Amino acid sequence: MLPIPSAHPIDMPAFKSVLSMPYTLTPGKAVGSFLAEIGRRRIVGSKFKKSGKVVVPAQDFCPFSGDSEFELIEAPTTGALTAFTETDAGMIGLIRIDGSDVDFPHRLVGAAYGDLSVGMRVEAVWAPDVEKSILGIEGFRPAPNAPVGKIRSLEAPAAPIEVVPYTLDLHYEHAFGPYYGRLFDEIKTNRRIMGVRAPDGDGAFLPPREICDITHKPTGTWVEVKQTGTVRAMSVIYLEFKGQKQPPPYIYAEIMLDGATTRLIHTVAGLDMKRAKELVKPGTRVRAVWRDKRTGSLDDISHFEIIDDKAG
Repeated sequence: MLPIPSAHPIDMPAFKSVLSMPYTLTPGKAVGSFLAEIGRRRIVGSKFKKSGKVVVPAQDFCPFSGDSEFELIEAPTTGALTAFTETDAGMIGLIRIDGSDVDFPHRLVGAAYGDLSVGMRVEAVWAPDVEKSILGIEGFRPAPNAPVGKIRSLEAPAAPIEVVPYTLDLHYEHAFGPYYGRLFDEIKTNRRIMGVRAPDGDGAFLPPREICDITHKPTGTWVEVKQTGTVRAMSVIYLEFKGQKQPPPYIYAEIMLDGATTRLIHTVAGLDMKRAKELVKPGTRVRAVWRDKRTGSLDDISHFEIIDDKAG
């Protein structure tokens, strides 16, 4: 029997990871035109036919009437500051572009908080080498002598941008805690797979955890489970999708390691994939194959390979 978790040193650093969410944005005609004209250093708005309202930046629907019929207009690059605040990322303001009926939120540049006042005249500052993005406008700066501009028809409009590719990255650090911490520490250091005993039996929970999911009772002492086990469920993956660690086809399996009462999800490999459905099925005996590289994660197990019952 091995010590309880609190008696074991926790020396693994937090797990640094990135959650990436790539997606494509369909901006629509109005916003697509606004983005397309940024490269030409023109600010585009919408003038709605029924309400007569002008909205800058351009939108497909009137925020006052819901009207969807509009003409694209070229707005001036000047306006008035209607509100502002200071954030950790800099100064943010609401700018009423001359001729517009709505405010345009954007950064304020070239001024400190104390230099600003509501009603102040401002003008756009263009960012060099930025196209097809609202960041093509670096921000708005004070321009006390800027004349009041007028909207006008948009001449020779650029074709709207139809699709904008985006990637949202969420950087985070995951603290393993005493249970996952020891599991990964033992995998990296000793090539042992550790679980904790169930509250009412000798079977081990893997991954280890503090509380039983069913009874909500505290789990017991640490126990090393075997590196052999039995496939309880499996799928042959043929479909290619984002985030895969290996190209298909491969076998994704739920494996009950000997001594464990819960299933570990991993891959089964080292076989003729043309015979995958014949060779791997519920009840197939497998064992872990370790990688040479030690990272302190389940990826240290390259895959599980088929064995016979006697070998297990």
